[in-house]
Amino acid sequence: MDYLAAFIDIVLHLDKHLAVLVQHYGTWIYAILFVIIFSETGFVVTPFLPGDSLLFVAGALAALGGMNIGLLLAVLVAAASLGNMLNYQIGHFLGPKVFHWENSRFFNTVALSKTHVFYEKHGGKTLVISRFLPLFRTFAPFVAGIGAMTYSRFTFFNLTGAIAWVGSLTLAGYFFGNLPWVQKNLTAVILAIVVVSLLPLVIAWWQHRAIASNSL
Repeated sequence: MDYLAAFIDIVLHLDKHLAVLVQHYGTWIYAILFVIIFSETGFVVTPFLPGDSLLFVAGALAALGGMNIGLLLAVLVAAASLGNMLNYQIGHFLGPKVFHWENSRFFNTVALSKTHVFYEKHGGKTLVISRFLPLFRTFAPFVAGIGAMTYSRFTFFNLTGAIAWVGSLTLAGYFFGNLPWVQKNLTAVILAIVVVSLLPLVIAWWQHRAIASNSL
Protein backbone atom coordinates (compact mmCIF):
# COMPACT_ATOMS: atom_id res chain seq x y z
CA MET A 1 0.00 0.00 0.00
CA ASP A 2 2.89 2.38 0.75
CA TYR A 3 4.26 1.94 -2.78
CA LEU A 4 0.80 2.49 -4.29
CA ALA A 5 0.28 5.62 -2.19
CA ALA A 6 3.70 6.92 -3.23
CA PHE A 7 2.95 6.28 -6.91
CA ILE A 8 -0.43 8.01 -6.71
CA ASP A 9 1.24 10.95 -4.97
CA ILE A 10 3.83 11.22 -7.75
CA VAL A 11 1.15 11.14 -10.47
CA LEU A 12 -1.13 13.69 -8.78
CA HIS A 13 1.71 15.99 -7.65
CA LEU A 14 3.99 15.47 -10.62
CA ASP A 15 4.64 19.20 -10.86
CA LYS A 16 6.34 19.25 -7.45
CA HIS A 17 8.28 16.00 -7.88
CA LEU A 18 9.53 16.82 -11.38
CA ALA A 19 10.53 20.34 -10.35
CA VAL A 20 12.61 18.89 -7.51
CA LEU A 21 14.25 16.40 -9.89
CA VAL A 22 15.15 19.23 -12.28
CA GLN A 23 16.78 21.15 -9.43
CA HIS A 24 18.68 18.16 -8.06
CA TYR A 25 19.83 16.46 -11.27
CA GLY A 26 20.28 19.31 -13.75
CA THR A 27 20.91 18.05 -17.27
CA TRP A 28 20.51 14.45 -16.07
CA ILE A 29 16.77 15.16 -16.01
CA TYR A 30 16.71 14.46 -19.76
CA ALA A 31 18.03 10.94 -19.13
CA ILE A 32 15.49 10.40 -16.33
CA LEU A 33 12.59 11.51 -18.54
CA PHE A 34 13.92 9.36 -21.38
CA VAL A 35 13.94 6.26 -19.17
CA ILE A 36 10.40 6.90 -17.87
CA ILE A 37 8.82 7.45 -21.30
CA PHE A 38 10.89 4.65 -22.88
CA SER A 39 9.75 2.23 -20.17
CA GLU A 40 6.11 3.38 -20.30
CA THR A 41 5.95 2.71 -24.05
CA GLY A 42 8.50 -0.09 -24.34
CA PHE A 43 7.33 -2.72 -21.87
CA VAL A 44 3.88 -4.26 -21.66
CA VAL A 45 4.23 -4.58 -17.87
CA THR A 46 4.78 -0.84 -17.21
CA PRO A 47 1.71 0.98 -18.56
CA PHE A 48 1.17 2.45 -15.08
CA LEU A 49 4.05 4.92 -15.43
CA PRO A 50 3.03 8.58 -15.98
CA GLY A 51 2.86 9.52 -19.64
CA ASP A 52 0.43 12.26 -20.66
CA SER A 53 0.75 14.21 -17.41
CA LEU A 54 4.55 13.88 -17.45
CA LEU A 55 4.77 15.43 -20.92
CA PHE A 56 2.53 18.34 -19.89
CA VAL A 57 4.43 19.14 -16.71
CA ALA A 58 7.81 18.77 -18.44
CA GLY A 59 6.69 21.33 -21.02
CA ALA A 60 5.55 23.71 -18.28
CA LEU A 61 8.92 23.44 -16.50
CA ALA A 62 10.74 24.01 -19.79
CA ALA A 63 8.84 27.28 -20.20
CA LEU A 64 10.24 28.41 -16.85
CA GLY A 65 13.78 27.75 -18.04
CA GLY A 66 14.28 24.43 -16.28
CA MET A 67 14.92 22.64 -19.57
CA ASN A 68 15.54 23.47 -23.21
CA ILE A 69 12.27 22.88 -25.07
CA GLY A 70 13.95 21.79 -28.31
CA LEU A 71 16.18 19.25 -26.59
CA LEU A 72 13.29 18.12 -24.41
CA LEU A 73 11.07 17.44 -27.43
CA ALA A 74 13.87 15.55 -29.19
CA VAL A 75 14.59 13.39 -26.13
CA LEU A 76 10.93 12.58 -25.51
CA VAL A 77 10.17 11.77 -29.16
CA ALA A 78 13.24 9.51 -29.26
CA ALA A 79 12.15 7.77 -26.05
CA ALA A 80 8.57 7.27 -27.26
CA SER A 81 9.56 5.96 -30.69
CA LEU A 82 12.40 3.72 -29.46
CA GLY A 83 10.17 2.35 -26.70
CA ASN A 84 7.57 1.33 -29.26
CA MET A 85 10.26 -0.23 -31.44
CA LEU A 86 11.42 -2.39 -28.53
CA ASN A 87 7.82 -3.35 -27.78
CA TYR A 88 7.32 -4.30 -31.42
CA GLN A 89 10.47 -6.44 -31.44
CA ILE A 90 9.38 -8.25 -28.25
CA GLY A 91 5.98 -9.01 -29.79
CA HIS A 92 7.59 -10.06 -33.07
CA PHE A 93 9.87 -12.45 -31.20
CA LEU A 94 7.12 -13.93 -29.03
CA GLY A 95 4.37 -14.15 -31.67
CA PRO A 96 5.50 -17.27 -33.55
CA LYS A 97 6.46 -18.96 -30.27
CA VAL A 98 3.06 -18.40 -28.66
CA PHE A 99 0.58 -18.53 -31.55
CA HIS A 100 1.35 -22.02 -32.81
CA TRP A 101 -1.17 -24.27 -31.07
CA GLU A 102 -3.69 -25.34 -33.69
CA ASN A 103 -6.19 -26.55 -31.08
CA SER A 104 -5.96 -23.44 -28.93
CA ARG A 105 -8.95 -21.10 -28.92
CA PHE A 106 -6.89 -17.92 -28.99
CA PHE A 107 -3.21 -18.79 -29.49
CA ASN A 108 -3.34 -20.40 -32.91
CA THR A 109 -1.96 -19.62 -36.35
CA VAL A 110 -5.36 -18.43 -37.58
CA ALA A 111 -5.48 -15.77 -34.85
CA LEU A 112 -1.93 -14.77 -35.74
CA SER A 113 -2.89 -14.44 -39.40
CA LYS A 114 -5.94 -12.32 -38.55
CA THR A 115 -3.80 -10.06 -36.38
CA HIS A 116 -1.38 -9.59 -39.26
CA VAL A 117 -4.18 -8.73 -41.71
CA PHE A 118 -5.69 -6.23 -39.25
CA TYR A 119 -2.41 -4.41 -38.66
CA GLU A 120 -1.57 -4.32 -42.34
CA LYS A 121 -4.93 -2.64 -42.97
CA HIS A 122 -5.54 -0.57 -39.84
CA GLY A 123 -2.17 -0.61 -38.09
CA GLY A 124 -1.23 2.94 -39.05
CA LYS A 125 -4.17 4.71 -37.44
CA THR A 126 -4.13 2.23 -34.55
CA LEU A 127 -0.55 3.16 -33.66
CA VAL A 128 -1.18 6.91 -33.93
CA ILE A 129 -4.50 6.99 -32.04
CA SER A 130 -3.31 4.59 -29.34
CA ARG A 131 -0.56 7.06 -28.40
CA PHE A 132 -3.23 9.14 -26.69
CA LEU A 133 -4.81 6.18 -24.87
CA PRO A 134 -3.17 4.86 -21.70
CA LEU A 135 -2.71 1.07 -21.72
CA PHE A 136 -3.44 0.94 -25.47
CA ARG A 137 -0.24 2.80 -26.35
CA THR A 138 1.69 0.09 -24.50
CA PHE A 139 -0.12 -2.86 -26.06
CA ALA A 140 -0.55 -1.56 -29.64
CA PRO A 141 3.12 -1.88 -30.71
CA PHE A 142 3.40 -5.23 -28.91
CA VAL A 143 0.43 -6.63 -30.84
CA ALA A 144 1.76 -5.06 -34.05
CA GLY A 145 4.92 -7.09 -33.51
CA ILE A 146 2.94 -10.25 -32.85
CA GLY A 147 1.02 -9.67 -36.08
CA ALA A 148 4.25 -9.00 -37.98
CA MET A 149 3.12 -5.61 -39.28
CA THR A 150 5.45 -4.56 -42.10
CA TYR A 151 8.38 -2.94 -40.31
CA SER A 152 8.68 0.05 -42.66
CA ARG A 153 4.99 0.93 -42.13
CA PHE A 154 5.34 0.41 -38.41
CA THR A 155 8.38 2.69 -38.27
CA PHE A 156 6.63 5.49 -40.16
CA PHE A 157 3.44 5.47 -38.08
CA ASN A 158 5.38 4.87 -34.87
CA LEU A 159 7.40 8.05 -35.45
CA THR A 160 4.31 9.97 -36.60
CA GLY A 161 2.43 8.99 -33.45
CA ALA A 162 5.40 9.81 -31.21
CA ILE A 163 5.76 13.30 -32.70
CA ALA A 164 2.02 13.98 -32.45
CA TRP A 165 1.74 12.72 -28.86
CA VAL A 166 4.89 14.31 -27.45
CA GLY A 167 4.52 17.51 -29.45
CA SER A 168 0.89 18.22 -28.56
CA LEU A 169 1.09 17.55 -24.82
CA THR A 170 4.57 18.96 -24.18
CA LEU A 171 3.85 22.16 -26.12
CA ALA A 172 0.47 22.46 -24.40
CA GLY A 173 2.34 22.46 -21.10
CA TYR A 174 4.94 24.87 -22.49
CA PHE A 175 2.39 27.46 -23.62
CA PHE A 176 -0.39 27.00 -21.07
CA GLY A 177 1.12 25.18 -18.08
CA ASN A 178 2.26 28.35 -16.34
CA LEU A 179 -0.88 30.43 -16.72
CA PRO A 180 -2.00 31.66 -13.28
CA TRP A 181 -5.22 29.63 -13.28
CA VAL A 182 -3.40 26.47 -14.41
CA GLN A 183 -0.63 27.01 -11.84
CA LYS A 184 -3.17 27.38 -9.03
CA ASN A 185 -5.01 24.26 -10.12
CA LEU A 186 -2.17 22.21 -11.63
CA THR A 187 -2.98 19.10 -9.60
CA ALA A 188 -6.58 19.27 -10.86
CA VAL A 189 -5.33 19.84 -14.43
CA ILE A 190 -3.05 16.80 -14.22
CA LEU A 191 -5.91 14.72 -12.88
CA ALA A 192 -8.11 16.04 -15.70
CA ILE A 193 -5.49 14.99 -18.27
CA VAL A 194 -5.46 11.48 -16.82
CA VAL A 195 -9.28 11.33 -16.83
CA VAL A 196 -9.59 12.67 -20.39
CA SER A 197 -6.95 10.20 -21.55
CA LEU A 198 -8.96 7.34 -20.06
CA LEU A 199 -12.33 8.66 -21.29
CA PRO A 200 -12.21 6.91 -24.71
CA LEU A 201 -11.65 3.60 -22.91
CA VAL A 202 -14.67 4.21 -20.67
CA ILE A 203 -16.84 5.18 -23.66
CA ALA A 204 -15.76 2.09 -25.60
CA TRP A 205 -16.51 -0.12 -22.59
CA TRP A 206 -19.92 1.50 -22.12
CA GLN A 207 -20.80 1.06 -25.81
CA HIS A 208 -19.70 -2.56 -25.70
CA ARG A 209 -21.80 -3.14 -22.59
CA ALA A 210 -24.83 -1.46 -24.20
CA ILE A 211 -24.51 -3.59 -27.34
CA ALA A 212 -24.16 -6.74 -25.24
CA SER A 213 -27.26 -5.81 -23.19
CA ASN A 214 -29.34 -5.13 -26.30
CA SER A 215 -28.36 -8.47 -27.84
CA LEU A 216 -29.76 -10.39 -24.85
